[in-house]
Amino acid sequence: MSTSVSTRRTSPAITLVAVCVACGLLPASLTGTSIALPAIGTDLGVSLVSVQWIVNAYNLTFASVMLATGALADLVGRKRMFAMGLAGFVACTAAAGAVSDIVVLDVLRGAAGIAAAMVLTAASAMLAQAFDGPARMKAFGWLGSSFGLGLALGPSTSGVLVDLWGWRAVFFTHALIAAAVALTLPKLAESRNPDATGVDWLGTTTFSGSLFALTLALVEGPQLGWAAPTVLVLYAACVVLLVAFVVAESRQARPMFDLTLFRQPRFVAVCLMPVLLAFGFVCLLVFLPSFFIGITGMSAQRAGLTMLLLTVPVLVFPVVAGTVSKTVPPRVLLGVSLLLVAGGAAWLTAIDRTSGVATLLGPLLVIGTGVGISFGLLDGAAVSTVDASRAGMAAGMFNTMRLTGEAVAIAGMGSLLVTLTRGGLTGDIGRYAAAGDAGVVANKAAQGQIADLAATLPAGQRVAFTDFVSGSYTTAFHTVLWLLAAVCALGAPAIVWMLRDRTSTVDELAPVTP
Repeated sequence: MSTSVSTRRTSPAITLVAVCVACGLLPASLTGTSIALPAIGTDLGVSLVSVQWIVNAYNLTFASVMLATGALADLVGRKRMFAMGLAGFVACTAAAGAVSDIVVLDVLRGAAGIAAAMVLTAASAMLAQAFDGPARMKAFGWLGSSFGLGLALGPSTSGVLVDLWGWRAVFFTHALIAAAVALTLPKLAESRNPDATGVDWLGTTTFSGSLFALTLALVEGPQLGWAAPTVLVLYAACVVLLVAFVVAESRQARPMFDLTLFRQPRFVAVCLMPVLLAFGFVCLLVFLPSFFIGITGMSAQRAGLTMLLLTVPVLVFPVVAGTVSKTVPPRVLLGVSLLLVAGGAAWLTAIDRTSGVATLLGPLLVIGTGVGISFGLLDGAAVSTVDASRAGMAAGMFNTMRLTGEAVAIAGMGSLLVTLTRGGLTGDIGRYAAAGDAGVVANKAAQGQIADLAATLPAGQRVAFTDFVSGSYTTAFHTVLWLLAAVCALGAPAIVWMLRDRTSTVDELAPVTP
């Protein structure tokens, strides 16, 4: 692919720093916001569905427009797209911290997700342009580590911010960091693809529509009933639009999502890994803080600091994995990483409302170790499993799969938690009618607002109600953890098997050590 480049007054080192900080901020805006959800729900007095969309809208738009923004970046210029993305992210995120209407907040988060996609796709292309050969692989290793760093530190830093200055401080801080990155723009090189033909709007529309329909069905399922006509129509729309997307891409001379890459089992395996990890790790980053705050009674700050048990290994083990992969086959390490996540999730079922650090230390460290090993290998593997000429396409597809997996996993786990909790409450909840029906109570429990509901009851009922609802939600949480463990445990041998396939043009996954 030919590329026109303007390198006047530019610096590869500054490019690397700007890209890594910006791309570390984007996942932090997902996991960091999750710890603020209980405070937002209480402050604005809104339902679980509305609060969920603060996370879902961001992740949904982020995933669904990434390929389109990548095509636009090739057309209008990567630096220009990076600048517009940063400006949009700053504006939407700062506004999110200032508003008090939940619908406006959800819309702003969706717009911020679009801006985040603009930043990530342009940043990846700028990094590829700034470095060559082994230096490029090392730069992308740093990019992958920064993404993991953002995921990992989001909850702990946001917990401190919520306790010190309230939930709005989370958004204002993220906006300030993005604004600081924008100061590096004069030192970044502009580049574009002279052969770019524009955006595949049909592919973009069908893919985005399919993902939106699936997410909306998962969110509304517990509220309307899984067999409700609206939910069934949404699932049908998802399938129809997904088929239309496949047909549209198969007929494109230069598709934005090259489906032929999925004929390579090794590439499929690398794309499935972040989807599996979304169930075993990203879901916990989003829902564990609410459990800590609502069930165990932790403050937001303490919940965020407790999440460090899960996230610190994610910061340490990517480097360890890069070193070990020189002697141990990466496919083996990836299989082991999934088994560690599975074992940790199963171990975490020991959690209850009295759990402290002693109970959480082992399982959270095990899960974090497994995820850290994977993060040290995946971004490099995504481009090394295909021919070098298709590396850019492979990276874009990998990131799309990663974010799509996160969006679906978060929406699905939230819905399952509410459904299982409501099932455990049905029948006996009538004793506490003043708190609401089983659906209302299950939603509030998932938001970490059991104490708020208990306050509406007579004093003599509050302790029993809290015990009853906490027990039902904890049981539901345990069931979901067993499901997450099963997904990762079953996925491990499948991933290892696919990575052993020799139909790929590359014999081994290339380890990348930052």
